[in-house]
Amino acid sequence: MALYKLKLPHMGEGVIEATLTGWLKEVGDRIEEDEAVFEVATDKVDSEVPSEVSGILKEKLFQPGDVIKIGEPVAIIETDAEIPDEDDDLAFLKIATGETGSEEDKKEEKPVQNPELITSTKERFYSPLVRNIAKVEGISQEELDAIPGTGRDGRVTKDDILNYIKSGRKQAQPAQTGEKVVEEKVQTKQASAPVDIPQPQAKSASGYTPSTKGIIIEPGDEIIEMDRMRKLIAQHMIDSLRISAHVQSFVEADVTKIVRWRNQVKNEFLKREGEKLTFMPVFIYFLAQTIKDYPMINVQVDGDKIIKKKNINIGMAVARPDGNLIVPVIKNTDQYTIAGLAKKVNDLAHRARHNQLKPDEIVGGTYTVTNMGTFGNLAGSAIINQPQVAIMSLGVIRKVPSVIETPEGDMIGIRQKMILTHSYDHRVVDGMLGGLFVRRFADYLENFDENMKV
Repeated sequence: MALYKLKLPHMGEGVIEATLTGWLKEVGDRIEEDEAVFEVATDKVDSEVPSEVSGILKEKLFQPGDVIKIGEPVAIIETDAEIPDEDDDLAFLKIATGETGSEEDKKEEKPVQNPELITSTKERFYSPLVRNIAKVEGISQEELDAIPGTGRDGRVTKDDILNYIKSGRKQAQPAQTGEKVVEEKVQTKQASAPVDIPQPQAKSASGYTPSTKGIIIEPGDEIIEMDRMRKLIAQHMIDSLRISAHVQSFVEADVTKIVRWRNQVKNEFLKREGEKLTFMPVFIYFLAQTIKDYPMINVQVDGDKIIKKKNINIGMAVARPDGNLIVPVIKNTDQYTIAGLAKKVNDLAHRARHNQLKPDEIVGGTYTVTNMGTFGNLAGSAIINQPQVAIMSLGVIRKVPSVIETPEGDMIGIRQKMILTHSYDHRVVDGMLGGLFVRRFADYLENFDENMKV
């Protein structure tokens, strides 16, 4: 028997740590290969982590609530495989593929190829072992994505990829997906190290001692412990305000044409597509167009370097039933039609509210939009979603009296208007760019073609 270290795998681009939220197995339990052992949560998504080997859970190295770095061992599994003392992934790979490690084998060992970086995608999760096998065998991301998986949720197991290799790598055909997720090639450094938020622990209502000066606990006051997500959001907001120089520009946009158009086509769209047509897909569509007009909004800051992002990936803030916010990302937003965005927005919003998003679906955003109008708010000044440099806040659409210019002269009429609030990082976005951006966005909305087909 040998001991295998089950490590926290890569959880998505830009994710460097995760919080252990619970164990699915107890010490002494039998674990099958690709069976989930524990649950973790990244910035806002919960995921199960499977074992790469079969065996017995020997030891738990962390407890629920602990923060674990990517690549750190989380559990020790006793397995029949003879794993070398260094517990190296590539060494274990040789055992998995049947290599003996003799001198003669080493002479005949083929050089390791250097294919593109293999990562888990929103469609599929790949364990470190599977990714290492792909790396050694020179299997590309596209080729790996095409291998049929027999594991949980269609995951590719060790046996799947080894059988594929033994078969001469002929069984898989390139996957035909309607949308290719483009991985960003440049990663920004984390803006700051995580800071622990002091959370007072109350033994009783009367015995609780606040950690912040000025707080007075009186009889009847209720002490509520922040949940994990609220702590993450709090720290993220503190970091953003500390890092970015927030400035806002405001524009009132006349969206009467869009309101009339939606009222005319929404029922037909629902009947044809089986999807509701909200305003958000329209706003996101024109935000993408505006970003194309002003690409220096689509940047990130790394120290004294400005990283201009090639892809336009717009995140949309979604309120969950527990009151917390989550920001799923629409990758390559500018490649969608309004109809395509309607389906994407509805799908992401539904799964966000039911905690069904995957890690890769909340990372990689280059710009964010949040809809304060959902709560009947006239306007809102949003905090920038790091490491982005801008965020658009949408106010409620309301009927207001307005001056209308006509050939016969000015007149007063009822128009549908909303306030757009553009928050941007004044370190790299000057007032001219930030102001022109929100004005151009408003122009797109006001000049909407009511004859547009959807």
